[in-house]
This record gives sequence, structure tokens and C-alpha cells, in this order.
Amino acid sequence: MLIIPAIDLKDGQCVRLRQGRMEDSTVFDDDPVEVAGRWVNAGARRLHLVDLNGAFAGEPVNGEIVQAIARRYPALPIQIGGGIRSLDTIEAYLKAGVEWVIIGTKAVKEPAFVAEACKAFPGHIIVGLDASNGFVATDGWAEVSEIAAVDLARRFASDGVSAIVYTDIARDGMMQGVNVEATVAMGQASTIPVIASGGVTNMDDIRRLAEVADQGILGAITGRAIYEGGLDVAEAQAWCDARNQAS
Repeated sequence: MLIIPAIDLKDGQCVRLRQGRMEDSTVFDDDPVEVAGRWVNAGARRLHLVDLNGAFAGEPVNGEIVQAIARRYPALPIQIGGGIRSLDTIEAYLKAGVEWVIIGTKAVKEPAFVAEACKAFPGHIIVGLDASNGFVATDGWAEVSEIAAVDLARRFASDGVSAIVYTDIARDGMMQGVNVEATVAMGQASTIPVIASGGVTNMDDIRRLAEVADQGILGAITGRAIYEGGLDVAEAQAWCDARNQAS
């Protein structure tokens, strides 16, 4: 199981939000490129970037920072979400060195776009499903739909999606523990590997997720916990590696 550090970009800075609220943000660093280096040095094997401004604008806003991180650390696979709503945007990110793009709002509002993107860029498309009480939220989590997250996951099973990033909005940035039950339900609903997001607080959450990793869970994204010291990236990844070898 992968431990995936998150860098959320807002106004050029590395921040963390609480429950996706732009007005409730904590700035952790003014240099996201250097922050990425911190996680590279800790042994991270994948990095999760989110253009928060882009998620609300509907187009990339912090794209230059994403490109700078990809150039500085070319060996580090990067996944990026926020404002990705066209094939041109996907192509630009992939050309910049990003490995996967995460389609969120567009996947909910125009599901056929996911199949189109997978066909155009096979192996490089991830779907982001952000849920409130099990229902998908869009537009930077500002709107909650009437679509159940598990139903939408089933919809994408045959499109060639590389993974689903599943975020429990209620727990995101709140340090209340990951929603293991909902993550397992997502993994069981589709054949697509699931990356857990939202609420990862400490090693207890990593252990709980590792116990059910065989239910289709590829990894866990962690943000506030690694910035505030509740979770050590190197320690967590080493523990997961040892557990995998033992099993």
C-alpha cells in the first residue's frame, strides 16, 4: 500500500483545508516545490497535488507550480487534480511530466468524458470521487449531487480508469480518522483500485487500511497529519512495505 503525501495549492502556497472550505485554510509553506522535495527525501513513491483555485475556477490556476515540481523531481510519479475539464488540459499536464490527471467535477457532470479521456490518454486517468454522506460533491465540494459515489464508481469500471481517489469530505482535514468502511465499500463496488483520502491521522489509520488492502485499496493520501507531525511518511511506508513482504 502506498503512502501518498498531498500538496494542496492555493494562491501559490502549500495549504490544507478543513472539509474543503477555502475560507478555512492553513498555510504550511510558501514554496510547494521545496515541500515536494521533503516528501521525495522521505521516500514517497507518488505525490498527490491539488490545484484548489483551479477546482473552483474550472481550469488550472497553479499549473506553473505543478510543472515546476514535475521538472525538479522527474523520477517522482505525480497525480494532479483540480480544474481538469478538457482534453487540452490533460495533454498539457502529461507533457509537463505529470503521470496521472484526476477528473472530478467533469466525471460527475459528464461521465462520458472519462471514457473519452481514457481512450485519448490510456493509463493516465484517475477519477476523483468526493463524497458527503455517500453522495458525490462537485465544483470544489461546493455542490452535493444526488449521485451515490459507489454507483458512479461502477459506471467507470469499463472505461479504463487507473484508480479512484475516494475522499470523505466530512473527515478531510479534520484529523478524525479515515472512513475505512466507506473506502472498502468503494473498493468492493468496482474493479478499479481505490486510493483513500480524507481523515488519515496517524499510524492507526494506516494499519486499519492495510488490513483491508486486499479489498482493492491501492494507497492512502495524507495531508494535515504529515504537516503537523501526526504521521511520518518514511515510517508509514516502511511499515507497509514490511507488512507486504511478510504476507
